[in-house]
Amino acid sequence: MTDPTPGDPASRPPDSAPGSAAPDAAVPAAEARIAEELTDGDWHRLHPATPVLRGGVLFLVAIGFLVSSLREQLVEQFVPGQRRDGEQDLIPMLVETGSLIWVILALLAFTLLAVGVSYLSWRMHTFRVTEETVEVRSGILSRTNRRARLDRIQGVNIVRPLVARLIGAAKLEIQVAGNDANLPLQYLRSRDADAFRLRVLRLASGARAEAAGSAPAASGAPARGFVGSRVDDFLAPELDPDAAPPQSVVRIPLPRLVGAVLLSAPTVVLVLFVAVGIPLIVRFEAWYLLVPLLPTLLGSAGFFVRRITRSLRYSVAGTPDGVRVGFGLLSTSNDTIPPGRIHAVEVVQPLLWRAAGWWEIRITRASHSSSPGAAGQQNTSILPVGDRRDVDRVLGLVLPDLVGDQALALVAVGMTGHGGADDGFTTSPRRAWILKPFSWRRTGFAVDASAFLVRRGVIWRRLVIVPHARTQGVDLTQGPIDRRLDLVSVRAATVAGPVDTRLGAIDRATGMELSTRLVQAAVASARSDTSARWGAEAASWPAPGSAAAPVPAPEPVPDPRPEPDPASAPAEAPRHRSTPEDPA
Repeated sequence: MTDPTPGDPASRPPDSAPGSAAPDAAVPAAEARIAEELTDGDWHRLHPATPVLRGGVLFLVAIGFLVSSLREQLVEQFVPGQRRDGEQDLIPMLVETGSLIWVILALLAFTLLAVGVSYLSWRMHTFRVTEETVEVRSGILSRTNRRARLDRIQGVNIVRPLVARLIGAAKLEIQVAGNDANLPLQYLRSRDADAFRLRVLRLASGARAEAAGSAPAASGAPARGFVGSRVDDFLAPELDPDAAPPQSVVRIPLPRLVGAVLLSAPTVVLVLFVAVGIPLIVRFEAWYLLVPLLPTLLGSAGFFVRRITRSLRYSVAGTPDGVRVGFGLLSTSNDTIPPGRIHAVEVVQPLLWRAAGWWEIRITRASHSSSPGAAGQQNTSILPVGDRRDVDRVLGLVLPDLVGDQALALVAVGMTGHGGADDGFTTSPRRAWILKPFSWRRTGFAVDASAFLVRRGVIWRRLVIVPHARTQGVDLTQGPIDRRLDLVSVRAATVAGPVDTRLGAIDRATGMELSTRLVQAAVASARSDTSARWGAEAASWPAPGSAAAPVPAPEPVPDPRPEPDPASAPAEAPRHRSTPEDPA
């Protein structure tokens, strides 16, 4: 292992940015050069402030525990006499006994010990990026070595918590298919995180890097300074205007975000709780009910505030390396999903949103974010709330193969259609009303050249889209009631996720024909799908500081051999759990 030196980018002070008067291209070139150094195959350490960020959090947790003991005093102010005899708060008791100073010293000692252990952990925590894998080594007594292949990367997420942003650090998480398979790099220099992610995604795409060219001379302008760089970071837009075409950016206005939160199920439950609780308290003078009511109201207010503030500045944009999803005001998070990593898409419209014409888009991915709360919400909800135009633009980003007037018409009918003879969807037969008395007319499916569409729900409208290339199998099931009604259920098998791809209450013969059709479409799409290495045939990108333009990729040479029959390649076909025989 090569120890970091003062010139190592992983050991630099936070945000030692170049001079503000330097040319605009100097800062991206410098960041790209540092990212290239971090992906040179050698071992590197994380941000030097990592021990403080990890150990200092424990001190904040202890302070929060002490402050939380004042909650009983707050309740006592509103509901006097509720304290039990002999009951005393923790902080006043420590003050009276003179033990508060010792408790504070113990907390400080514990914090210093935690920081020391974190420092040793930082010294032993290293990472490297090669042309094939990302590898992380960690541990003091028990050593662990985790690696992920570049072609298995499902996305790269950058989280900038508030405390980390103050010192110019960011957490980068490389998301890999599987449970607990992600590789977190906690923390990196904030200004290097975006360039490092871009470099990793380019390596994962199969694109080739050119040899380093002549780098431009560094500007001699005075440095911006630590405070100035931190101010610029907080005032800068969440999405760099040069990172994506303006027409591909989808944003959520603040009034729509607030309205969506207010018209949600938790709000309805809270309103019913207050509407029932307040009259009972006044009518029967049951003031003791304020004890559970006040904490509930305070907790609900905090929940709504966190949900709104964490979703502020939400943006979805298309970039050359995938779909970028970013949000956050004080603590920010942005995730880049490479092409071909989305296995299923669901467009949902709750009943309370129908009058406003709002929709939500959820996705299924092979990776599972380890970031809690709103930092992990973009892992499943790529558009928390949007109108029809936003839905069309986001679907164009996440499903680029779903193009053409016919496909767009199917999406429109799938979202708002009620079922008809000529709407493009095959619906449930009339006898299915016993199982779906309100939605049997709407329940149905359509098969496009690139995807399988499932439409269901009357109160909660849902449209599920499964790309053929991501279909891993087809399930054909029939329960006892289905057998009696000559119906079946068909499910396009994908990786586990929030999107349910099952289609129920379909005619048996139609379901068997659909199952065979989906298998054939999945085989053909899997043979032609190149999204796993989306940059392998693209032009190589220039090295940092190189002024040479990208060299266009050579024209593909046609293969004189005949195209093999899809039926002759059963190894690439997805599993087909059902057989084309009578399920009965």
